[in-house]
Amino acid sequence: MSTRQLHLNAFIYPAGHHEAAWRHPRSQPHRVFDADYYQEIGKAAEAALFDAVFFADGPALRSEAAYSTAGRLEPITVLGAIAAATERIGLIATASTTYYEPYNLARLFSTLDFISKGRAGWNIVTTSTDAAAENFGLTAHPDPVSRYKRAAEFVDTATRLWDSWEDDAVLLDRDNGRYADTGKIHRAEFVGEHLTVRGAFNAPRSPQGYPVLVQAGASNDGRAFAARYAEAIFTAHQSLSNAQAFYSDIKAQAKALGRNPDHIKILPGLSPFIGDTETAAKELENEFNELTVPAYGLNQIRGLADVDLSALDLDAPVPLDAFGEAGNVTDNKRSRKQVVAEIVAKERPTVRRLLHRLAGARGHRVFAGTPEQIADTIEEWFTQGAADGFNVMPPYYPGGLTDFTEHVVPILQRRGLFRTEYTGTTLRDHLGLPRPENQFAVRQASAQNAS
Repeated sequence: MSTRQLHLNAFIYPAGHHEAAWRHPRSQPHRVFDADYYQEIGKAAEAALFDAVFFADGPALRSEAAYSTAGRLEPITVLGAIAAATERIGLIATASTTYYEPYNLARLFSTLDFISKGRAGWNIVTTSTDAAAENFGLTAHPDPVSRYKRAAEFVDTATRLWDSWEDDAVLLDRDNGRYADTGKIHRAEFVGEHLTVRGAFNAPRSPQGYPVLVQAGASNDGRAFAARYAEAIFTAHQSLSNAQAFYSDIKAQAKALGRNPDHIKILPGLSPFIGDTETAAKELENEFNELTVPAYGLNQIRGLADVDLSALDLDAPVPLDAFGEAGNVTDNKRSRKQVVAEIVAKERPTVRRLLHRLAGARGHRVFAGTPEQIADTIEEWFTQGAADGFNVMPPYYPGGLTDFTEHVVPILQRRGLFRTEYTGTTLRDHLGLPRPENQFAVRQASAQNAS
């Protein structure tokens, strides 16, 4: 029996992670703006003892609305609805440090943590699309260096706000008429290059201290940011060797910064097509691929390729230099471009085949096989230093998640790799993460000891 346990998240993407999911009869695209649809997904993930459900998001309408379920509900609000229908499952929302202000976002996540009794997580992104800028009065999207500098200041500010009230600041002293000890309520007083926030926060410290901090960038800047701040990292890899290289790099960077590497969970994406036989699983994958619209796929990778792939015949080979300046997994300037470049270099696909490879999960690993085969690949990555768990990305909802929870999870449990019951109540409990110390209380204690 293994003592180390897998972590599994259900990555919610409206109709499913395959770009053509909404066209397939197994999906339910007519429900993607209904709260009860997401509550059902959350309850299914909780019944399978998943660590969390996770929502991606971005503050702009994707330009491919003609071909996909491009609209999105605001994730923190939806997670509040899921919180009301569940008791244990973690609730992770994406929110941008470029297009929020720290005080407002800190309040949103603090509130989610309170109403869920300690299940909130924040996927920290800087936003990669230029389309967002014009929605916020900007003429151009900030460059990556500026975005990550602001992101660092943003997280430093948010944690100061969440720590603003020490854990024992609330007295509830009815006899003497004292609600709180104001000596234990502190102003953030943050002044940086990009942000200035005075504080104090207008709510006590939430159940987890603050939400679990998650990050999804794999570029050089993204990895450095994650090593400093992230408690879980969502990443995309096609091969075991690249996943191992990323895993060891992040853990080493975190250790060099004085952090415990075990307190950073590396969670690659995995999109499983599941069948009673391998042939049946691959046939199901082919069904979805045949429903793709090439114009959509070409538009998705237009900004990544160094050549215009739309000028080529769909059955022509992708030029080997089409993604030539992508870098590699440990020197990676553009994370998704590197993933696509790896596919081209190893598989030498045609344009059509590349579009199908990316249709499954936007560069995350797609695997078609039996439940045993999927459990085998999960176990291999987990035991060979490539992952602490996975973001499960069903190609279609809700049935794709049910296929995984009913057929793969029991195998992982029999192998001693995944929990058979929840042993805690918060997302930090599920992930084995400590509740962060209050930085103001630590400073005061240090000052008192010094004197």
